[in-house]
Amino acid sequence: MYKFSKWLETTAYRNHSVAVASADASFRKYYRLSFKNQSVLLMDSSLEKNSLAPFLDVTARLLEAGVNVPSIIEQNLQEGFLILRDFGNIHYLNILNSDNYKTLYSDAMDTIVAMQKAEVSGLPLYDKRFLHVEMDLMQEWYLEKLLDCTLSQAQKKLIQTSLDAISNVVLEQPQNIFVHRDFHSRNIMITSENKIGVIDYQDAMNGAITYDLVSLLKDCYIEFPREEVEKLVLEFRDKKGLETGDRTFIKWFDFMGLQRHIKVLGIFSRLFLRDGKDGYLKDIPLTLKYVLDTADRYDETKELAKFLKEIQ
Repeated sequence: MYKFSKWLETTAYRNHSVAVASADASFRKYYRLSFKNQSVLLMDSSLEKNSLAPFLDVTARLLEAGVNVPSIIEQNLQEGFLILRDFGNIHYLNILNSDNYKTLYSDAMDTIVAMQKAEVSGLPLYDKRFLHVEMDLMQEWYLEKLLDCTLSQAQKKLIQTSLDAISNVVLEQPQNIFVHRDFHSRNIMITSENKIGVIDYQDAMNGAITYDLVSLLKDCYIEFPREEVEKLVLEFRDKKGLETGDRTFIKWFDFMGLQRHIKVLGIFSRLFLRDGKDGYLKDIPLTLKYVLDTADRYDETKELAKFLKEIQ
């Protein structure tokens, strides 16, 4: 007996079979409801009911911008359930390889361009304070709790000076842009019509132009050669019609990546230590590699890279 069984009886999907589809890093769960070769998804947000209003809001914004997101078929906001269009089981991580990633990433960058046309008024602001709230997760959850490090005042100062340099560069680039915040290979679906379908966007914010590009091209779950990634970064710049120089735009991209991956080190550690989800521990090495490789390229962050290498 599922939490939603009683409500499901009141819908057109009462005779559908129910199977677990997936669970994400939050406390949401997804179930596939199937009947006669047709299926829909049920989102169970009963443990995170406050996430439903943002989900509905952002869904409307993205549909208005022409982005392919799941249409909402039924809703029970009081109990925390939605029934959504089903994009199927194939996501980018299933199919990305060394032969096709350039084409697939180029297509996904077109989707970012479309998302960035979405209305941002009223979305939470990715300002300096919030950039640091996220990056501070690394010190607390990754360094102090997962690695059990006792940091000196000098080390704490180095971290904060480096993070401040990172946020300064992030804020140099164009702002007031729709940011999905998790636009990576597990949240980009290939639908039965062979089109991109976008999911897991309810935490969208108003922020910097390169954030979703970093999520896509410096994916915490799969890696491709740096030189090819740089070419894709500049392809995105050209798709956006920006006249920013190559080095500047790549630096914007790199520092946005530092912000994201420093945050993610903390989040993956917290998911394990606080929430008992150990599946993300295997993704820490690639995330750390991105941080070290990128931080080592720039004068503002070289000392941070050196410190993080020594403390492992």
